[in-house]
Amino acid sequence: MNDSLMIRLRDLKLSGIIKTLDVRNEEALKSNLSYMEFFELLINDEVLNRQNNSNIKRTSKAKFPQHKTLEEYNFNYQPNINKRFIYNLATCEFVRKKENVAFIGPPGTGKTHLAISIGLKAVAQGYKVLFTTVNEMLEELYISRADNSFHQKLRYYTAPDLLILDELGLKKLNQNSVDDFYEIISRRYENGSIIITSNKVFEEWARIFYDPVLATAILDRFVHHCHFVVIKGESYRMKQREGVIKAMSEESLSKDK
Repeated sequence: MNDSLMIRLRDLKLSGIIKTLDVRNEEALKSNLSYMEFFELLINDEVLNRQNNSNIKRTSKAKFPQHKTLEEYNFNYQPNINKRFIYNLATCEFVRKKENVAFIGPPGTGKTHLAISIGLKAVAQGYKVLFTTVNEMLEELYISRADNSFHQKLRYYTAPDLLILDELGLKKLNQNSVDDFYEIISRRYENGSIIITSNKVFEEWARIFYDPVLATAILDRFVHHCHFVVIKGESYRMKQREGVIKAMSEESLSKDK
């Protein structure tokens, strides 16, 4: 290809066209494409490349601890979950409506997996997502008060279209933590969606918060537009571990024979 053309394409930041130009030119010659057909192919390549780059950037900024897709989730192991309802959540209509979701169940039942997988669906649809644990967020907010970056941190947690808060109830919150948690919930109320995962049944959530008045205010705002998914199954991780131990025992016995 003409070097000056490539330089101009780089100056215009048309990296999608640069990647496919040689292939598309060969295709155009072999298929006798018109100028407009050739041009349309190049424009589509550029659009697709920008979408992919944007998706990669949003995924990176989301801070997912793992890449867990909905297709990988074992619904057969948790038959009490309404699969259709989960896939309806994965359309991210709740994000558009600025509603909330709560995944509640014992440890190891896939709450975080589902939260991440729906977060990935939201990223793919162009939404800004942020994943964090409740304790990590509150620790960051607490530290930010010392260097006067508190309001900047508040914006960090309130700006995304979807905020995923993992492990609510792992630790009981103190007064400062509850104050900060209330700030996040109240600022996001009807302005942005939240997914919360918790191993505490909803009736126990009020006990997590130090201040009963703030607890009521927090729960009232979060629950107002909320979809609850309660998982009552056994721990998938424990089941996997039992399977590994059983397999090792059987292997050991066969070697002894």
